[in-house]
Amino acid sequence: MKASVIMSTYNAVQWLEKVLWGFSVQTTADFEVIIADDGSNSKTKEKIDELRKLIAIPIIHVWHEDHGFQKTKILNKAILASKTDYLIFTDGDCIPRNDFVVTHLKYREKGFFLSGGYFKLPMSISKRITKEDILNQNCFDLKWLKNNGLKSNLKNIKFTTSPFLSNLLNKLTPTKPTWNGHNASGWKTDLLAVNGFNEEMQYGGEDRELGERLVNMGLSSKQIRYSAFCLHLDHERGYVSEEIWKKNNAIRAYTKANKIIKTSSGIRPN
Repeated sequence: MKASVIMSTYNAVQWLEKVLWGFSVQTTADFEVIIADDGSNSKTKEKIDELRKLIAIPIIHVWHEDHGFQKTKILNKAILASKTDYLIFTDGDCIPRNDFVVTHLKYREKGFFLSGGYFKLPMSISKRITKEDILNQNCFDLKWLKNNGLKSNLKNIKFTTSPFLSNLLNKLTPTKPTWNGHNASGWKTDLLAVNGFNEEMQYGGEDRELGERLVNMGLSSKQIRYSAFCLHLDHERGYVSEEIWKKNNAIRAYTKANKIIKTSSGIRPN
């Protein structure tokens, strides 16, 4: 296998199933999927066991008990569980287009990490997407989306399938290439070198902080937001906290100011 796809999830069985169907129709099968489960109940495991019988790609379920938002901890466990040298990160609410994995493999390069993109769907369309819509890629067809209620917007250009236009937009976009939890990838050796995710951090910038330490280590980031593409399904975020945001922002500020490379609260605690 050439890559490990690591996706986080927490008690979102319907969304996770849609995402896994998305990975079942990738244009390459040379990868494994590792589900980093932040303490979901038994329904998630039951659904994964069911889908393993229907989907040919290897699916590994990494789980720990529910003690609140501990995404960084379960992601670090998933990194250790991976069997390849290249890791692609996404979330269990992001349906990948069928060229998602092969695009990350195409643009991977030593000394870089990749920063992909997403398109956030409203709840009405998120619910409307069926297994069949994913298998035949209807949900990535702009005409289909508009027929199902998507409004016209400049952001709809993300649905382009033209390699020339995608590459041009990657170069022209003012958005800085950062480590995004929904769509990013890098070499396992680099992630281990910075000691993975900072486990002191909860929701809010925890993914970006990892990318900032990779940059401190000397890596560059490559923009592929218009080439590697996924659909972000809508959901509530009951775990958002202003207090935690302030704490996380302080950690990120310290990381930047002090050029921190290796977190002391990561895969291997000091």
